[in-house]
Amino acid sequence: MMKLYTVETSTNCERVQLALAHKGLAAEPIQVPYDDRKEVRKVSGQDLVPVLIDGDKVLYESMDIVRYLEERYADRPRLYPADPARKAEVLLFIDWFNRVWKRPPNEVTEELEKPAGQTDQARVARLGKAMQGYLDLFEQMLTGREYLLGEFGAADIAAFPFLKYAAIHPADDPYLFHKVLMDYQKPGSDHPHLVAWIARVDKRPRA
Repeated sequence: MMKLYTVETSTNCERVQLALAHKGLAAEPIQVPYDDRKEVRKVSGQDLVPVLIDGDKVLYESMDIVRYLEERYADRPRLYPADPARKAEVLLFIDWFNRVWKRPPNEVTEELEKPAGQTDQARVARLGKAMQGYLDLFEQMLTGREYLLGEFGAADIAAFPFLKYAAIHPADDPYLFHKVLMDYQKPGSDHPHLVAWIARVDKRPRA
């Protein structure tokens, strides 16, 4: 059986958990403490989670794992379109999400982690405005669709664990990054498709 090293409530780990469940695959979950990655480092040579071990394969970086699962278990329900042009659209979306969309919340978190009095509040406001503005883009993408690029797949898996905090607010979540996702993503009455998509994907199983 595959093994999946995770940290509790990790957005990147949830990506892989959604992918495994969609494909009907099982992986032994190994949860490690957020501030103690010795076991992760031992098996993978680095500290990031998730880490997936499948036989002699050791993989990390969440969307690389999702793509591996698609290719290795191609007989299971698809995560990427079979059509090359549509698959390229999904890959471009994921690259944009990871390289462009994720920058503002990461940078806001870095600013807020600075010692008292050193936070650049103007920068935080500017980045927060960008995060809020992206909600309009996702709303437009979901007009007439149940999922971001048509059928449920890798694009939804890439985005959902982060966008869900626009509508799902765990009271006891201790992580600043998640608080940033909650505080700077405020869907309004003009985001019904986005809110419905969050609820729809949240009902899907995780491995």
